[in-house]
Amino acid sequence: MKKIRRSILRETKCFVTLHSNSFIRKKMQKIIILDFGSQTTQLIGRRVRELDTFCEILPYNKFPYDDPSVIGVILSGSPFSVYDEKAFKLDLMPILSRYPVLGICYGAQLMAQTFGGNVEPAGSREYGRANLQWFDHTNPLFKHFEENSQVWMSHGDTIVNIPSEFKVIGSTEDVQYAAYWCPPNTKLSEGVLSNGLWGVQFHPEVFHSLQGTQLLRNFVVDICGSKQNWSSASFVETAVAELKQQIGSDRVILGLSGGVDSSVAAVLLNRAIGNQLTCIFVDHGMLRKNEFRDVLRDYECLGLNVIGVDASQKFFADLAGVSDPEQKRKIIGRDFVEVFNEQAKQIVNSKSSNGKCRWLAQGTIYPDRIESLNITGKVIKSHHNVGGLPKEMNLQLCEPLKWLFKDEVRRVGRSLGMPEHLITRHPFPGPGLAVRILGDITPEKVRILQEADDIYIRGLREYVDPDGETLYNKVWQAGVVLLSDVCSVGVMGDERTYEHPVALRAVTSTDAMTADWAKLPYDFMARVSNDIINKVKGVNRVCYDISSKPPATIEWE
Repeated sequence: MKKIRRSILRETKCFVTLHSNSFIRKKMQKIIILDFGSQTTQLIGRRVRELDTFCEILPYNKFPYDDPSVIGVILSGSPFSVYDEKAFKLDLMPILSRYPVLGICYGAQLMAQTFGGNVEPAGSREYGRANLQWFDHTNPLFKHFEENSQVWMSHGDTIVNIPSEFKVIGSTEDVQYAAYWCPPNTKLSEGVLSNGLWGVQFHPEVFHSLQGTQLLRNFVVDICGSKQNWSSASFVETAVAELKQQIGSDRVILGLSGGVDSSVAAVLLNRAIGNQLTCIFVDHGMLRKNEFRDVLRDYECLGLNVIGVDASQKFFADLAGVSDPEQKRKIIGRDFVEVFNEQAKQIVNSKSSNGKCRWLAQGTIYPDRIESLNITGKVIKSHHNVGGLPKEMNLQLCEPLKWLFKDEVRRVGRSLGMPEHLITRHPFPGPGLAVRILGDITPEKVRILQEADDIYIRGLREYVDPDGETLYNKVWQAGVVLLSDVCSVGVMGDERTYEHPVALRAVTSTDAMTADWAKLPYDFMARVSNDIINKVKGVNRVCYDISSKPPATIEWE
């Protein structure tokens, strides 16, 4: 393995005011979102954060009753019916009597059922766009709402009757109780008064509900009284102070990937502790063309102390002859851990460390933690940043971005003065191009894909549309897939060719939970196709993937 060390420390300045993680969690106003298993719970959290209000997403049965900073509660949707034996239930009374509460879909049905309302299977599944044909203009939840506002339905059950204390405040053509409320100080049971309950059977968090953000603003700001004093830009200064206090004179190791999250975490830590931070960047041989060199240069310009490790030969040797996608991922993950741990041990045991290397930093962000454990405590999606530390390393974990969503991480990066091309970089899979090569991995196949990918990505960066925006910034993620087990017939220079096809992939998304294929300009696609076929030896056909997620995924493997 080849090892490169880059270390140039420089001063950077930040002109922002901040709140630390512990301060935010203990003192700052927050909305609690109780998760009943909805696929869009994260979207609720992002919409609340966009209102400059801190929020936490917690399992439905983990409400922080002793937290004085809570100002309101949102109950999420759920895949269950309120009458299912496995449905998630909790005693709502201690919550409904202390805070304003907004129930969304299942949350609305659960509150209605709890106090005597009836929920039954809908005649047909109510899914898709609908319009509020009537709503109560005077209710604070519908402040500034437009007539016939479009909303998004997604439920198999529907409320057919609400408790006598509740009042309907919105209806669509097919759903009478599309929205209801229970006014503050309404008697819910003996000695228990409501603090104001609202329920909607549509999903204000999704973009198809055109005034969904307005509804959430009405609830979070007007009803709950948020002072809107949370900002990702306000995260930096006090976070730096907190990191200094947490780490002291200890040394920290951080694994870099070249991606947004780990890069922002590194720059934030560097701001706090300078050359006490050592970063490790491992090249497994399946990065983009010249990426190892270019990323090291970027980190050098940022003043980071980075050890670059070229371990490509080890990875290629261990992947030889392996074509199963899951097996490829496991080998790459195992080898990465081995290489990283070996470098980390050298740092921990070095004389310069002097026994003071006690921290492992990671670019873990909030969605990583939410997705890694569902509301039953079972892992539903593994994340490399969420899984604990090797016991033999005897290090503590430092996660400076663990409360931030991806868009907030990008804004923090801008506050730190990071280059825009690092902040706006598309997501890139940990196994790299290995999951974009269908079949076994060889250096030659990687070379072919790197060349094709380089032409495509450079083209996206260089093409400026009529709005003055590059195509790269208009799409969420893009890449090239090599169908290495397939060859197609072509003609070049009056000769027959038998070479590989490649597929271009570009998607638009806001969160990667769902994605649509990007409608790229024909002239751009024609130019890229021509360049790839003419300049990349081994490719004679270019296709474009027009699959959305779902049913497809963004990556092919």
